[in-house]
Amino acid sequence: MTRRDFLKTSLALASGFAPLRAAETKIGVPLKITNVETLILRAPAAPGRSEDEFVSMTPLGAMTGTKGLWNRLERGETVRQGGYRQTLLVKITTDQGIVGWGESHAVMTPRAVATIISDLFKPVVMGEDARRIEAIWEKMYSTQRLRGYGTGYFTRAMAGIDIALWDIVGKASGLPVYQLLGGKFRDRIPTYQGVGGGAPEEVAENVRKLLEIGYTVQKMSLAKGRGEQIRDVNRVVAAAEVLKGHGEILVDSLGGYTLAEASRVGRILDAQGNVGWWEDVLMPEDFEGMAILASEMDMPICAGEQYSNRFQFAELFDRRACDIINPDTSRIGITETKRIAILADVKNILFSPHSSMGSAPYRASAIHLCASCPNAVILEGGESYKQEFGDQILKTRLPYSPGYVEVPELPGLGFEFDEAELAKVTAG
Repeated sequence: MTRRDFLKTSLALASGFAPLRAAETKIGVPLKITNVETLILRAPAAPGRSEDEFVSMTPLGAMTGTKGLWNRLERGETVRQGGYRQTLLVKITTDQGIVGWGESHAVMTPRAVATIISDLFKPVVMGEDARRIEAIWEKMYSTQRLRGYGTGYFTRAMAGIDIALWDIVGKASGLPVYQLLGGKFRDRIPTYQGVGGGAPEEVAENVRKLLEIGYTVQKMSLAKGRGEQIRDVNRVVAAAEVLKGHGEILVDSLGGYTLAEASRVGRILDAQGNVGWWEDVLMPEDFEGMAILASEMDMPICAGEQYSNRFQFAELFDRRACDIINPDTSRIGITETKRIAILADVKNILFSPHSSMGSAPYRASAIHLCASCPNAVILEGGESYKQEFGDQILKTRLPYSPGYVEVPELPGLGFEFDEAELAKVTAG
């Protein structure tokens, strides 16, 4: 064993990672993919909720519940999970025994995504050299490109495999993923946390509590769903007032407005002076409307979680329809998200990955991307490590603190699952 191999093995032992064989410490050795597996993680149903009530949505023909012409057909609300929460892990093994973990965002449809992986992508990637990450991405994308598939479950399945490949190559080389992406611009990434509440007074109190523990940037919803209260812009005004002089409030509307409605509400938000961005204001197909809104508003317009590839983002950029993008790594993967972030940087557009409910590969992939992109500003989910599939299923945790996360320095994505705890939340 050389001195370099000895140091790598010592570091692996000290960090809780199993030592690699001599051949595995040499990235020049092919990493042949020998198996692709999926695991559905499922958290127990929340108290008072039945697992049979998992999928929920507003009834067909439901209205927004507001007054005047704003009481229109509700079209902006997505299907919501009612009972337990789920995600899909992807586990890829190589002939050298190196295992990489990825994740596909599939809160309500993990079996659908798992089927795409097992029936379509597994036969395509088996036997390939895991180091050929971009070539494998293109190969997977090309399987159904001429059949009209390039978004949705298809790219979510690709994302899980792609993230796992980056983890494998990082572990094989003894390097954290951010080094493979070109190195890091900073040692830690600012994070924001979502804040809830009904009446403006309740929202303000919840904002104060998060501010006290270190979250100077927080995000809240406005007009996501039906009813007068959730469309009360005074809720945002109350949050902005608490944060004035301390930080900013981010607003997420998830397609809740038409352009005319958004113009009226936007003037109120602009007047606060510390609304950091307004996210997903219009329906995702309305590129022209978003471009008009972005030109009208002083506050930044954010979009991206609803798109799945660089071709969609290129249209967004060409129309100058946003100021900040929030692509989702577990819906797109590391390879494509990095490409999108570079395209955004060409237009001087900022980058902040969307990071919804999920486990370590989801969150870690976003952290490494933020570290390696010059236009990255902040990361979602500052308290996500406390939620389902968080630190409780890890041996080696991701280094979160209130208001920021440090960039992991361990090989690959920088965490290790506790297999016993992981088994407790694995369905079937």
